Amino acid sequence: MKSRWIAALAGALALAGPAYAGSAGSLESEFDAAFNAMKTVAAKPVAPVRAAPRMTGSVAAPQQFVATSSVRPIFSGPVFTGIAPAVSTFPSQSIPRSLEAQIAALADGTQGRIGVAALDLRTGRTLTVLGSQPFPMASTSKIAIAATFLAGVDAGRLNLATQYPMMMPLPSKKFAGPIAPVRPGAMYSALELMELSLTRSDNHATDALLAAVGGPQAVTRWVQSRTGITEFSLDRDIATLVRDDGAVNPAYTVDRRDSVTPMAMVRLLSGLYRGDWLSPTSRDVLLGAMGRCVTGRNRIKALLPEGTQVAHKTGTLNNTSSDVGIIRTPDGHDMAVAIYVTGQGTKAGRESRIANLARALYDGYLVDAPGQHGTALR
Repeated sequence: MKSRWIAALAGALALAGPAYAGSAGSLESEFDAAFNAMKTVAAKPVAPVRAAPRMTGSVAAPQQFVATSSVRPIFSGPVFTGIAPAVSTFPSQSIPRSLEAQIAALADGTQGRIGVAALDLRTGRTLTVLGSQPFPMASTSKIAIAATFLAGVDAGRLNLATQYPMMMPLPSKKFAGPIAPVRPGAMYSALELMELSLTRSDNHATDALLAAVGGPQAVTRWVQSRTGITEFSLDRDIATLVRDDGAVNPAYTVDRRDSVTPMAMVRLLSGLYRGDWLSPTSRDVLLGAMGRCVTGRNRIKALLPEGTQVAHKTGTLNNTSSDVGIIRTPDGHDMAVAIYVTGQGTKAGRESRIANLARALYDGYLVDAPGQHGTALR
């Protein structure tokens, strides 16, 4: 199995081509470089954060999935096989107060807002903290961008073999127009662009896919109309998002542009995981790339036990870090999780929060906790 995984990983990274063998300029590090040098500037007012209402989770009924495509395995381990329980609805019960208290303490918002949502894909159990409050998606939006493109492939409008140019940013002053200028770069197939976007968080590759599907509004339309998830809004391409970031401090202010609620992201992840909106082949392409993600080593994956498989996507913007995805335990137990952290002093502080929250959910929520539904309240 190990040799198969090494071969699969080598093949996946080979998609990037020699030009990306040692490049970090267009990955998550591009965000870091841009934001560390950035001064906060004024922008049009957005709604300030008010006292957070009590949040409630919702149960999404899992459905059986059997992998049928010939693409690479979803994770570094075995391909998913049937995981659905015998019933499709779950009674509403309470998860142990000890876990609620632990998650609430780890998600304490005194140093900046923290949003958490988790959905046990076997039992339907949910847990949320600020699960209905918008947070900056940052690069976690790349999951929805890839899904929108793959939906076009399933509909016969797009093709993964078609080549598109990278979208390379041109010099531009902040807020100098609604869209940051870009120029066409090297040509890559859509499959290669998707691999770069999801495994290395490549911004130029993402904007190429975004242009191919019709821009940010096309992604928002697909998510809202196809999935019914309305707490999702993609408003800018990545080049514009990077250029104009820093106007709002997400630790204390809600900006609904390019935002998602943690529970909405978990609903999106769980539906993609179940194959609700994509063909089995497209589902495997998406989750396979997420399983090969190399960013965020200090986030969800950092404190999980050896052998835990994670298919995920990170996000990094000014004063905010995030990680969302599917966690699989060695015994095949799966959970969709979305963690959005703002403030906390430093990027390292935000990543530590993510890592500790993920481990707490793994230990208490998946393995030990009976019951089906709960809300962690501060």
